[in-house]
Amino acid sequence: MNDFNLPQIIFSKIFRAVVEFELIDEGDKILIGVSGGKDSLLLIYALATLKQRTKKNFSLAALTIDPKFSDDFKEKLIAVKKICNELGIEHDICEIDIAKLIREQNNKNACYTCAYFRRAVMNRRANELGANKIAYAHHLDDAVETFFMSLLSTGQLNTFQPKTFLDRTNLTVIRPLIYVRESEIKNLTQGFEILKSPCPFDGFTNRQRIKNLIAELEKDFPNIFSHLAAAMRKNSIGELWDAPKTRQEMRETYFSFK
Repeated sequence: MNDFNLPQIIFSKIFRAVVEFELIDEGDKILIGVSGGKDSLLLIYALATLKQRTKKNFSLAALTIDPKFSDDFKEKLIAVKKICNELGIEHDICEIDIAKLIREQNNKNACYTCAYFRRAVMNRRANELGANKIAYAHHLDDAVETFFMSLLSTGQLNTFQPKTFLDRTNLTVIRPLIYVRESEIKNLTQGFEILKSPCPFDGFTNRQRIKNLIAELEKDFPNIFSHLAAAMRKNSIGELWDAPKTRQEMRETYFSFK
């Protein structure tokens, strides 16, 4: 492996996630989703390091999706190709004109459309390669932001899981960076050739608003992030109201007043 050394404190967080959520099994073939951004580049190094430092036998491949948001996207992937080559990881690029699909919908639900087609391409390519797992570079901040966004927009307590089985495709999605903070990733990847997101909506999404809101709230509530992270656990539920009753369930009590 090249001269990048994954700090032990970060490796320990990744290894904790892999062990706690049973993310990697013997004989796995894992397809890594690589955008070229800081998170996915660290994920490549993390999984390569894990493969090197442990006796678990698994193989890696990587896929970058070109959504056609820019004409020179492929040319900017030279650094990604180089890293994958140095680590002995097969890297492919798949084009899908997501930009056109979004334009045809007048920019409505752009994030949903982009995510849907990216996932579809990843799933298809994983099946073509004979991979049984897909690794995404979602980190702890992503999970907390999704949790908070779900509460504010739907009134429900939901976030994505560290490990999810997709029964339609017989694939398992894993997120090995789930215990790593985004700030830690930024510090670790300062010397990397980071590919800026070509998305025209980058920085203007609901997720970015939630990220900004958490940062603003931290000024008055310094522990809000850790509290949100703790609230994502199933054993964190305190005393809550019962679920709303139906008319039928309230019928007897209702007529007792008549």
